[in-house]
Amino acid sequence: MNSFITPQNIYHGENSIKQLRTIVQDLKVRRAFVLTDPMLKELEVIQPIEKILKEEGIRYDLSTNVVPEPPLEIGNEVLQEIRENQPDLVLGIGGGSAMDLSKASAVLADHEGSVGDYLNLTGTKKLESPGIPTVLIPTTAGTGAEVTDISVFSLEGTKDVITHKYLLANYAIVDPQLTYTLPPKVTAASGVDALTHAIEAFTSVNATPLTDTLALDAMKRIVNNLRSAVWNPKAYYARKEMSLGSLIAGLSFYNAGVAGVHGLAYPLGGLFKIPHGEANAVLLPFVYHRIWPSCLEKMYALGEVFSVSYEGKDKRQVALEVIQALHELVKDVGLPTTISEYNITTDDIDQLTSNGNKQTRLLARSPMPFDENSIRNVYEHALRGWE
Repeated sequence: MNSFITPQNIYHGENSIKQLRTIVQDLKVRRAFVLTDPMLKELEVIQPIEKILKEEGIRYDLSTNVVPEPPLEIGNEVLQEIRENQPDLVLGIGGGSAMDLSKASAVLADHEGSVGDYLNLTGTKKLESPGIPTVLIPTTAGTGAEVTDISVFSLEGTKDVITHKYLLANYAIVDPQLTYTLPPKVTAASGVDALTHAIEAFTSVNATPLTDTLALDAMKRIVNNLRSAVWNPKAYYARKEMSLGSLIAGLSFYNAGVAGVHGLAYPLGGLFKIPHGEANAVLLPFVYHRIWPSCLEKMYALGEVFSVSYEGKDKRQVALEVIQALHELVKDVGLPTTISEYNITTDDIDQLTSNGNKQTRLLARSPMPFDENSIRNVYEHALRGWE
């Protein structure tokens, strides 16, 4: 038997942000807490959302206390802000960090203790109630955080998560118009992040026919549109496809799970503050260069997604060409293709390996098991570069 879980309500497509008006009316919201990235406030991206709240007579508190790869300190600050303001709705607007902080804090506002008390690896407390209703509104096409029950926090040298069904948004609004002004590097990193979600879900040991169908659809949209979305600021169709592809990938990976790429990317973010999407991108081809024999049928099926010719080739050849295509895509969108470009050296491999080996929750979903030697080999290959 398989199961499939989603947020209660998902709205997507151009102008779907207008659905916020109906949401606040239905919930009879009187006071809201809005958490967003500082740059989005500066660029007035959130102006349509503020307009709706004002027109509906809703008092709201606006916080921009969001940083990339948020540490526990920021998580606790946002949690305290929400506890003090006592809203009856939390809106998380922005990239994955803004949405992760919003959903974790909205739930923990009704609990005792701090964010660290509820972490997956080291926390000692359990979530007992769903907390404050949430609306999550992504402004990037990549993280999928609007449809997952996961909040990621940076620790010293690695990352940990809070994950529970209570963190699922009550409403997710995915309006591609909010992504139209993203700069190329953010578009690239978030886009490869979404691709990583889809391919890892597709090859996960927990994959199902439903998650496979979603993952394949997401990958087709992303692979066919990412380059244009990155390099052509007027390619609005590509932006729409990336937005929908990210959403679909999120639904797939939330149910099937991600694995080795994410597991080994976490220490890159923790130790070297490499943004999450870039950390996934730089490791993506190297992880699959190791594990492809364990998911050969799936890699062979991806030949069509990446426009690899099947003629005269066996499954091994197709799989290796798919991995080559992953490398070329990362390169084409202008992202680093080796970890040495982040000033990582051979002296750092031991610490990366040790920290990566701790990501048991993620690594357990890999179709090929990881041990310390295989983790070390991936990092060493990513340091040397493509061969």
